[in-house]
Amino acid sequence: MPTAAHLHALDLGRFVVASPSSFHAAAEGGRRLAEAGFELLDEAADWPIGPGCHAVVRDGALIAWTVPDGAGPTTGFRILGAHTDSPSFKLKPKPTTGRLGWLQAGVEVYGGPLLNSWLDRELRLAGRLVTHDGAQHLVASGPLLRFPQLAIHLDRAVNEGLTLGKQQHMNPVWGLGDPSTADLVGLLAEAAGVAPGEVGGFDVVVADTQEPAVFGGAGEFFASGRLDNLSSVHAGLTALANARDNGGGSIAVLAAFDHEEVGSGSRSGAAGPFLEDVLARIGDGLGASPTERRRAFAASWHVSADAGHAVHPNYAERHDPANLPVLNGGPLLKINANQRYATDAPGAALWARLCAEAEVPYQEFVSNNDVPCGSTIGPLTATRLGIRTVDVGIPLLSMHSARELAGVQDPWRLSTVAERFFAG
Repeated sequence: MPTAAHLHALDLGRFVVASPSSFHAAAEGGRRLAEAGFELLDEAADWPIGPGCHAVVRDGALIAWTVPDGAGPTTGFRILGAHTDSPSFKLKPKPTTGRLGWLQAGVEVYGGPLLNSWLDRELRLAGRLVTHDGAQHLVASGPLLRFPQLAIHLDRAVNEGLTLGKQQHMNPVWGLGDPSTADLVGLLAEAAGVAPGEVGGFDVVVADTQEPAVFGGAGEFFASGRLDNLSSVHAGLTALANARDNGGGSIAVLAAFDHEEVGSGSRSGAAGPFLEDVLARIGDGLGASPTERRRAFAASWHVSADAGHAVHPNYAERHDPANLPVLNGGPLLKINANQRYATDAPGAALWARLCAEAEVPYQEFVSNNDVPCGSTIGPLTATRLGIRTVDVGIPLLSMHSARELAGVQDPWRLSTVAERFFAG
């Protein structure tokens, strides 16, 4: 009999497969919420006033919320923040390249992928095409590309150190022929049902095609692409749909931003205005004055959910010796003295209380002092809105690989705690 955690992992796998790009992740999230009874809104239209369940998509980002009965102008928000994008490669302008009889794709590195993990895999292209009339069309190919590695016979020292040049070596092949007579964007246009000559712009990334899998001696592992950070987006979607009728006293919000992997500085990123715009419009619908809106923010919490690091058994020296999180040990409470994470003592106490109520164990993560710490959307949202913030996430191995590794239990546990958080 499958456990709740196993079923959650399988559904996470389905969500990842349906979300090869941030645009697909936002659209799939909107579709799932619509099935759960949420109304999808248009940013350019008037929004409903008062209680209800709603969502809005902006490019590759999604924000959804539930306003409970009895909510007023000073009602606080319970916000779970995550991000829809993952490290990858993005098509450059004039992407159809090649030589020596090969067709290749001109790509630009997006974020910080582990380059070697993308070698010798069947890959796809996914994203959006925008036609000259401004219409947007989601597109996703089947297996199409590959970064072929040089055979060991031609580089006998490769196992002593592999060096990959981002410009020279990271140009995937996608066919054979003459680049002057081929058209990679045209191929995508045909797949989207669009005339190739009508495409005026595109945002298209490379994604892995291998299916997610549960494996291990006791079925304890879950491997998939884009777990950083679709694991948190999926946990938030599941929790928000389950919590919509919980009668909580706060306004529950899921904010799934784009562009976290490249700094969040965009109109759909956490450093942009999207979340503040939505919270302001919710407050307007409840009749909030500017002062009352600030009172609502002061009564609010933000849980920034992004994947973190499990201890690696072959590189234990890279971790803090007293804080060694493991897969299936529970979601992480992420702490950094230099505010790379936004967790402080009140946030740590909130997370401990939520996990206790949900009967879920949690682990603390802090970096080794000699290893630079990454960051999340947590400090950005805390700085921009002044809302109390705590940083959490599931532990992973192989973070930023084309295929990352989680424990089966942890995504479900994160979603369970998120549901308690939304309940207020």
